[in-house]
Amino acid sequence: MLIEFFLTLKKYRLAVSMRELLDLIRALEKGAVFADIDAFYFLARTIMVKDETQFDKFDKAFAHYFEGIENIDIFEQLKQQNELPADWLRKEFEKHLTEAEKHKIKAMGGLDELMKTLKERLEEQQKRHAGGNKWVGTGGTSPFGAYGYNPEGIRIGQDANRNRQAVKVWDKREFKNFDSNAQINTRTMKLALKKLRKFARAGASDELDLNATINATAAQGGMLDVKMQPERHNAVKVLMFFDVGGSMDDYIQTCEELFSAAHNEFKYLEFFYFHNCLYEHVWQDNNRRHQETLSTLELINRFGQDYKVIFVGDATMGPYEISYPGGSVEHWNKEPGSVWINQIINHFEKAIWLNPQPQEHWGYYHSINMIKDLMKNRMFPLTLEGISEGINKLT
Repeated sequence: MLIEFFLTLKKYRLAVSMRELLDLIRALEKGAVFADIDAFYFLARTIMVKDETQFDKFDKAFAHYFEGIENIDIFEQLKQQNELPADWLRKEFEKHLTEAEKHKIKAMGGLDELMKTLKERLEEQQKRHAGGNKWVGTGGTSPFGAYGYNPEGIRIGQDANRNRQAVKVWDKREFKNFDSNAQINTRTMKLALKKLRKFARAGASDELDLNATINATAAQGGMLDVKMQPERHNAVKVLMFFDVGGSMDDYIQTCEELFSAAHNEFKYLEFFYFHNCLYEHVWQDNNRRHQETLSTLELINRFGQDYKVIFVGDATMGPYEISYPGGSVEHWNKEPGSVWINQIINHFEKAIWLNPQPQEHWGYYHSINMIKDLMKNRMFPLTLEGISEGINKLT
């Protein structure tokens, strides 16, 4: 069974290996879960998935492999065993009630009483039933059966849920936005950018060093010896250049979300704007872009080589804007844009380019290939997966 489950995960392109499969088998052998599909879902996800961006793929694979597992014919079970398995009944009890529902209906007297009543009614009932408020069946307001309404209910043999009160966790797909191929937003960008963060200790000793305190106290025979250490700070430094105007207007929202995510993730973040290609000046205020600019050469001298550089732009322009003096569509540039990009690349140790243009369109633009060559092939699509790949290049 687990081999087929493992192959299904591989089919859905999850990065799983035999190591995870063996760990899952050992967990089951140790009795970590038993006769509980929900518990198995959480156990399998914990062991098999190491990256949050893979959670949605796991949910889809799990739903595909275990499709129909809850469609148990309870009457056939009774016929064969003359009794209901107590653990099955408990596992089928709806777990996802709101606080309002919990307080609203307590007429059945709790779970134990509900189990007892269900058994009694099944003994009385000899056929399937639809509708009503007493018998086990489909529809109605009975606490038992499928597609009915009663917050304190048990789902028996249904493929979906009408009132969304016993929804299977993997069908809810709460991690849809984590999919590497899904549409990105600020939340998912922050998840990808976190991989770049690194921490260092700096400043005054104002944080308890628990391990050192324990060791020092033990060394003094139990006499408390408190040790302090400098607080950990986010030490990564990031320099971002955003292309604005023209064709980039189509990607304003995506760039705003990326900027918001970066601003929240990095303590040391500097940002500047340019248009189409980097030239001798950049700016920080688009409303005063012609009055308040910063020399690109001054920027290179101001920031150290340890800054991580991220260009954001669609690289869609005339090739002459990159390779010729005077190629800029906004001003006369004495030196080609390629000169300034090279100066950035040569000064800073790590640099990437994030392109919001769909990657399948890149081949149609000569300018994109030119920028990609200047960046030494470190251009990535502005998707969650592309950001993750780019961040790996910066680390």
